[in-house]
Amino acid sequence: MSLPLIAVAHGSRDPRSAATIHALLDVVRSRHPSLDVRAAFLDLSAPRLSDVLRSPAVVVPLLLGKAFHARVDVPAAVRESRVPAIIADVLGPSALLESAALRRLTSAGVSFDDPSVGVVLAAAGSSHAPANEAVFSVARRWERSSGWAGVEPAFASATTPDVPTAIARLRARGASRIAVAQWFLAPGLLPDRIASLAGDAVIAEPLGADVEVAELIVHRYTEALAEDRAAQSA
Repeated sequence: MSLPLIAVAHGSRDPRSAATIHALLDVVRSRHPSLDVRAAFLDLSAPRLSDVLRSPAVVVPLLLGKAFHARVDVPAAVRESRVPAIIADVLGPSALLESAALRRLTSAGVSFDDPSVGVVLAAAGSSHAPANEAVFSVARRWERSSGWAGVEPAFASATTPDVPTAIARLRARGASRIAVAQWFLAPGLLPDRIASLAGDAVIAEPLGADVEVAELIVHRYTEALAEDRAAQSA
């Protein structure tokens, strides 16, 4: 019998965040009805991981990068549960995330080959430099493959550049129209902060209940199971 998949998100006081996570996991369930999929949160939302992790399972962090929550909070919460669990890799980096984010931009009316558009790739930000560098890498890939005037990363907290700085850089590069791609799974405090600083820019939706994100969650689950089985048989 397969182990349950416990998808653990950070959590937020904003009810839209938990609602989006539950909607995303509903997509996972609809595509994989035989899989036992459960939602959990690290903080601020219920149920907490300690309330859900009561038997062996695969814990999939619904985090886009390997910052503090992935490196410290998730392993600590699993240890505190005292239940054997496999911790899967975080969702990013992944081409599936990038595809979902680009699709959100398209849905907001942004053409991939419009040279008048400058795109801000907006993320949470971290004190962990490699997590921020992953966002810079996505921005560089998008700039190379698109027809946009430019793509600049921006962060809501912990590091720079911020959104106004990124917009100013894009204006200086000739962009007459600004669009913001949100490198967030769900709405909440930080995405709202991004939007409030973006002026009249076109704001794409967070990744949300996207089919490719749902498939990525299952991929991380199966990948973790395979790695665990290989380690046990070595």
